[in-house]
Amino acid sequence: AFRATILTRMGLSEGFWHHEYWLPPGATWEDMKESAEIHYPQPQDLLLCIPGALLLIIVRCIFERTVALPLGRSLGVSDKLRPKVQPNATLESFYILLGKTPKEGDLISLAKQSDLPVKKVETWFRHRRAKDQPTLMKKFCEASWRFTFYFTSFFSGLALLYDKPWFWDHNMCWLRFPQQPLLPALGWFYLLELSFYCSLVATLPFDVKRKDFKEQIIHHIATITLIFVSYCANLIRFGMIVMLVHDASDYILELAKMLHYMKWKWVCEAVFIVFAVVFIISRLVIFPLITYYYFVAKFQLFLISCLINTFLMILQLLHIFWSYLIIQMIFSVILHGAKRKDARSDTEESDRSEAEDLAKNK
Repeated sequence: AFRATILTRMGLSEGFWHHEYWLPPGATWEDMKESAEIHYPQPQDLLLCIPGALLLIIVRCIFERTVALPLGRSLGVSDKLRPKVQPNATLESFYILLGKTPKEGDLISLAKQSDLPVKKVETWFRHRRAKDQPTLMKKFCEASWRFTFYFTSFFSGLALLYDKPWFWDHNMCWLRFPQQPLLPALGWFYLLELSFYCSLVATLPFDVKRKDFKEQIIHHIATITLIFVSYCANLIRFGMIVMLVHDASDYILELAKMLHYMKWKWVCEAVFIVFAVVFIISRLVIFPLITYYYFVAKFQLFLISCLINTFLMILQLLHIFWSYLIIQMIFSVILHGAKRKDARSDTEESDRSEAEDLAKNK
């Protein structure tokens, strides 16, 4: 009855928590009994991610209004003037209900209904689509928030781990579990990361939408699943290593985006190259060849380890996809000076109105 209260609180059957699913062969939940001095991860702790995500969304709104917005203005970030869209009930109804880009036949039909030339109807839809595009200031504020979080997360994670002997152990003792007592600081860090990714999922419909929207959703779901599963199975140390490797490049990318929106071209490109190097080393070298390799090599197969392997592989496939975009951008834009076009922007108008948004990793 080691987790009786947990089963009751979370409404999950005892079979769900069977030790053969969650722990390696030979280990049971009895090995993780708590005492006054020793604590282990408890699944109900993760319920705090719900109020945590809501709190982060509130903090983000306050941050963007009181810090990012004034900062952007002081640094010269300004939105381009967009053409006014003349009110037209017929065209607006089609735009909202049937589509933002009407076909040639639809344009002719709408022109007759509105008593306008086809060219003017086409222009109206182009201006209307441009109106819906996120402003440069909105993009700057979003990048500022993510930069602040990723920067804080990465360096606080380093501060938490650098003095831990197991972090530097070449024998990878951080993979020995489940007998790893939970340090309170690591538990709170885990909860913060889970809350952050839950907040990203909640705000996805309102954030700047890019062409890799589906990949972002897959990434966030995989990340949330890995955080939840690794916490419940007491793979905290391994999870901390994985999160640290992933956070190493994120804040550099967001900084490059901010510089891009500020139109500091050469500084932006230099920072982006630094990001590309850190991203490729951390995601395509350290993660698969060191961190992930040792996880596969040291662990016996059981249900949760197979699940973790699956989601880690999904993340690695996304790393390869984003690495391709990053390398493509470096060669086509920075090295060859090609005209910038956002491979991840949502519409033609976004491409025309702004220079390329830097490719986003995760």
